[in-house]
Amino acid sequence: MAPSMPVYVRDAMSSVVLTIGPAHTLRQAARLMSARRVGSAIVLDPDTSGLGILTERDILNSLGADQDPDHETAHAHTTADAVFAAPGWTLEEAARTMSQGGFRHLIVLEAGEPVGVVSVRDIIRCWSPQPALA
Repeated sequence: MAPSMPVYVRDAMSSVVLTIGPAHTLRQAARLMSARRVGSAIVLDPDTSGLGILTERDILNSLGADQDPDHETAHAHTTADAVFAAPGWTLEEAARTMSQGGFRHLIVLEAGEPVGVVSVRDIIRCWSPQPALA
């Protein structure tokens, strides 16, 4: 049996990236994420020129802690030490990184710029022999 060809992050990632600012409230972020049907948003902070990620899990944790989504900001709940992937990584590399780090999304950078997000769902969709449910 011939070995299967590797699948790369560029083949699985979502290239339509939702970006928000650190002052967006969690409610605003949740509305934008829902409208785009994505599970994360890249948080661009012009003051630090850094990238972070806000995920649906971050929003749920805030709500579970009885915090007000109209007053809590994305900045306060952003994973500032986000881990990045490159488009040329294999999905195995991305899955291993997610598993070791305990997270479900990776920001994909090319030449230092965000070009996509790859999620566990994206990887499963690529590895599954049957189409995954949206």
